[in-house]
Amino acid sequence: MTAFNDEAVTGDALRRTLGVSRRRFLSTCTAATAAAIAAPVFGATPALAQDRAEAAGYDRGRSALVPPHKRGIILYTVRDAIGRDPLASDLPSGFREVFRQLSRFGYRQVEFAGYGQHANAPGGADLGTLEGAKLLRSWLDAYGLRAQGSHGFIPPSWPLTPSDLDTFKRFLEISNILGMEHMGTGADPTNTPYRADWDVAAEKWNTLGAIARREGIKLYTHNHDSAYDFLLDGGPLDAQGRPTRSSGIRKLEYFLKVTDRKSVYLELDVFWAHVAQYKFHTYTAHDGSQREDVFDPAALVVRNTSRFPLFHAKDGVVNPQSGLGYDMVPFGTGDIDYRRFFTRVGAKNYHNPMVEQDNAPSASVPGQSLEFARIGYDNLAALRARH
Repeated sequence: MTAFNDEAVTGDALRRTLGVSRRRFLSTCTAATAAAIAAPVFGATPALAQDRAEAAGYDRGRSALVPPHKRGIILYTVRDAIGRDPLASDLPSGFREVFRQLSRFGYRQVEFAGYGQHANAPGGADLGTLEGAKLLRSWLDAYGLRAQGSHGFIPPSWPLTPSDLDTFKRFLEISNILGMEHMGTGADPTNTPYRADWDVAAEKWNTLGAIARREGIKLYTHNHDSAYDFLLDGGPLDAQGRPTRSSGIRKLEYFLKVTDRKSVYLELDVFWAHVAQYKFHTYTAHDGSQREDVFDPAALVVRNTSRFPLFHAKDGVVNPQSGLGYDMVPFGTGDIDYRRFFTRVGAKNYHNPMVEQDNAPSASVPGQSLEFARIGYDNLAALRARH
């Protein structure tokens, strides 16, 4: 693995804004690449043509901030298309046809958010089996896609029950069949603000991460805004004997300190990190004073580069009335400065940005999520460093 300097680096101050096992071997056994892929349904530039255009220097010498092979999407964004009945629609439906369409847009990576699809799609409803994973892998290979992560199974039990451990290992085996380097979850390690609970969570994740590491998988947690709130770790105790004040360290910053850097990783959702920047900027110190500390998502990544192999590239338009500071919109159409973010975090051949939009599916506009996926790819590909 590429080595990184995880020491803090100096950057512009961010103003407060609104805002090899048998299983692993399977991952290297790729199927034969399919023949040429037809023209896209939604009018996107064919991926190979786009790559050739980039190689020819159409961008006038400005380098892409996200290289072509790192442009990905989490399938949650197009979950309605995956779950669509192919017998009732002419739109892409089910994993195979959605993979075909995403490849036409130009994507080269996907992140799974479950293995279920419509029962009438090729392969049937549940592909979360070893055989189902082999079928998914054949389609990924056919359309030039790589599975880079998944929101898989994290055992709820601790200490681990035998059943949970077996299920966890089965999901790791599926991950290896699919050829992915990472497996994670869409939930926080714990939902409480107290240091003692985060210590327990760290113990659990260190154990799970070590198991995953033995199978060649990096285990990661994906988080929303609350995980970047301040940890309660001191001051007067409440009636239940719990701390009420903070040293100023944020929950996930603490989690990074107390987990094994070689076994436990994070996926930064850039949208929710900016929501946290808007919401959580003041804390009550141990001495009772009010202190301000504005969250800087890019700086957290720079200090811990190798711990953030994945991003959710999700955009928002500033809206103070929303309660979050932002309204979610298609990637590249909002106010989050992704050019600056990707420039600051660097390591563009290590990080894997996955376009995500939680509200992309629409019952009234069946093709919307795929159209937003196309817009997201085009805007991700258009990001260029300033010179």
